[in-house]
Amino acid sequence: MNAPERPRTEEEIQAKVPALALLLKLGWSYLSPAQCLILRGSERAVILESAVRDHLSAWRFSYRGTSHALSASSIAQVLKALNDTGLNEGLTAANERIWKHLALGVTVSEFMPDGHKHSVTVPLVDFAAPMSNRLQVTEELSVEREGGHGRFRPDIVLYVNGVPLAVIEAKRPTGSRAEKLMLAEGVSQHLRNQKPDGIPALYAHAQLLLSISGQDGKYATTETPAKFWSMWREEEIPAAAIDTLANAPLTAQQHSALFAERPHYVRAFFDGLWSKPVAATGQDRLIVSLLRPDRLLESIRYFLLFDRKLGKIAARYPQVFGVKSMLERMEKRNRDGGREGGVIWHTTGSGKSFTMVFLLKALLIHDALARCRIFVITDRVDLERQLSTTFMAGGAFGSAVATKKEGENAKASSGRDLAQRIGTGTERIMFTLLQKFNSATRFKECHNASEDLIVLVDEGHRSHGGENHERMRKALPNAAFIAFTGTPLLKDDKTQNKFGPILHAYTMQRAVEDGTVTPLLYEERRPVVDVNAEAIDKWFDKITTGLSDKQQSDLKKKFATRGSVYRAGNRIDLIAWDIATHFSQNFKELGTGLKAQLATDSKLSAIRYQQALDATGLVTSAVIISPPDTREGHEDTDEAKTPEVQKWWAANVGNDPEATSGRS
Repeated sequence: MNAPERPRTEEEIQAKVPALALLLKLGWSYLSPAQCLILRGSERAVILESAVRDHLSAWRFSYRGTSHALSASSIAQVLKALNDTGLNEGLTAANERIWKHLALGVTVSEFMPDGHKHSVTVPLVDFAAPMSNRLQVTEELSVEREGGHGRFRPDIVLYVNGVPLAVIEAKRPTGSRAEKLMLAEGVSQHLRNQKPDGIPALYAHAQLLLSISGQDGKYATTETPAKFWSMWREEEIPAAAIDTLANAPLTAQQHSALFAERPHYVRAFFDGLWSKPVAATGQDRLIVSLLRPDRLLESIRYFLLFDRKLGKIAARYPQVFGVKSMLERMEKRNRDGGREGGVIWHTTGSGKSFTMVFLLKALLIHDALARCRIFVITDRVDLERQLSTTFMAGGAFGSAVATKKEGENAKASSGRDLAQRIGTGTERIMFTLLQKFNSATRFKECHNASEDLIVLVDEGHRSHGGENHERMRKALPNAAFIAFTGTPLLKDDKTQNKFGPILHAYTMQRAVEDGTVTPLLYEERRPVVDVNAEAIDKWFDKITTGLSDKQQSDLKKKFATRGSVYRAGNRIDLIAWDIATHFSQNFKELGTGLKAQLATDSKLSAIRYQQALDATGLVTSAVIISPPDTREGHEDTDEAKTPEVQKWWAANVGNDPEATSGRS
C-alpha cells in the first residue's frame, strides 16, 4: 500500500485548519472559496452583496408608530456607501470612512407614504446582539490586485453581514531555518497586501488583522507597522473555558463543510488528532479573545481610533481591560448616590493617554454613561496641552476633524471660568489644572452635585494630597473620580486612599515581557563628597560678623537645606565628571547612538550641570527647561529671577522666563 500523500503545506495542518475549526465552534459558518466567489460576483469585489441585501431587507425602522422596511433606493444608497471607499485619499482615510459606517450606521432618506421625507440611520451591524448577525468565514479569498497584476489570497477572512471585518494570515511555526519565525512573515504579507498595487479594497473594509502560526499569534489593524503588532493576554475568559472550547467536537454539518474540498488524508489526520484531548495553543487563545463574535464587534465599536499623526490604532489588551473595568465601576453607585471611582495603574510608556481617549470614545456611545460630562484634571501646563492634543487628534471630541480652537475652548482659562463651567456649563469634555480649584471654589457657582460627571485625573499620585484636591471633591461631590498613574503604588499609597481601589494594573515587569516598553536598569553611583565641618563653621562665623543670633540662625537654616547641598558647585562637578566618563566609555565609544537624560532639582542646577558636563570635553549637553507657571495656584517664581537663570534664558531663548509659556 502506498504511503498517504502529504499535505501541500504545513500551514494547512498546523495553523489554518485548526483556526477554521475553532472559528466554527465560536459561531461562524463556513463558506467555501467557490461559494464565496459566487456571492461576491467577481474577484474584484470584496463584499458579499447578497448578504448585505438580506441584512438590509430584514431590518425595520419606526415612523410615527409603525414599522417600515427599507426601500430599494435606500438599500442601493447603503451599498454605494460600502463600495465607495475613497481609496484615492489613502488607505487609512478609506478605512476610517468604512469604520464610521460600521460603528455609526449609514444615513439615508426615505420618502414616506404620507409624502414626508424621513431621515433614517441604517445599522450595518447589530452590536447589541452579536449572534443575530450573519457570521461567515472563508479561506483562500482570491482578490484581483490593483492594476491587474495578478491575485493575492489571504488565508482566512471573516464576514459580518456581508462585510469583511477581519483578515488572517496563517503560517507554520518556523521556516526552512529554525530561527526564521513565520509569524513575522504573516505580518509582512499583510503589509504587502495593503500596498497600492496589492488588494487595498479588502483592507479598506477590514478592521482587525491577525497573523497566526499554529502555536502563537499577533494582531493589529490597518497600516500598523510591523514593530507595533501586539500579542494578547486574556484576563476575562478563563483558560479552562478556552481548553474546553478547543476540545469541543464540530457538528456533523460543520465537519462536512470544513473537509468537503480537502484531501481525505487531511480529514483523517484531524479525526485522529481530535479523538484525544488537545491543549489550547497561543493561537487558540488569540482567536477566542479577539474573534469570538461579541469580542470582535466590541473591538470595532470601542477599541479602534484614528489619530491624525499616528494613523489607525487598535487598543492593546491592558487598554481594553482597563477601559472595561472603568466602565463597569462607573455604573455602580455608592451609598450617597454618587458614582464609584478608582485607580488605573499602567506603567509609564504603556499608553495611558490613549487609554483615556479609548475611554472617552466608549463613553460617547455607552448606553448608561453617554449623558455624562467629563473633566480632565492635570497639574502641569505641558500635560494639559499634551492630553488635549491627544484627545483632539484621536477623535475624543466626537469628531475626527476637531479643530485646534475646539481644543483650546475646552480648557478652563481661569478660576472664575472653571467655576462657571462646573456650575452651568454644558461642555462634553473640559480640561483644567488642579490648581485652579484654589480660586474657583471662592465663587458660589463652583458646585455641581450631578451624578453624571466623570473626573479623569492624570498622574493621580501627584499633587492630590492637599487642599486643592479637597476643594475639587467639594465642588463635584457625586462625580466618579478615576485616577491614572504610572508610578508603582505601595499598599497604603495615598492615591488609592484618595480615589479608591486599583481597577486595573499593568506593571513595568509585564510591559517589559510584552515588549511594550524597554527595561530600565538601575545602578547606584555615589560621588565621594567630603564635608570639612570645621572649615565651614569658621567661614560662616566670618561672613556673619555683626549679625544677631536670630539672624545667624535664620541664615544657617537657609544654607542647610537639601537644595543648597544639591546645588553645591564641587558636588555638581564631581557628579558631572562621573556621568561623562561613564557615558563616554559605555555608550559613546561603542557607537550606540543613544542619548542620556539628567533630571535636576531646579532650573539653576540644570544650567550648572550643563556647564560642568560640557567642561569635561567628553560629552555635549543641552538644557530642556520650562518657565515657571505664573498663573493661579503657582506662585514660586523666585528661581527664575536669579541672575544665572536670567542670563541663560536671555542667551538661549531670548524671552523673559516669567512672560513665556513655551518650552525650550
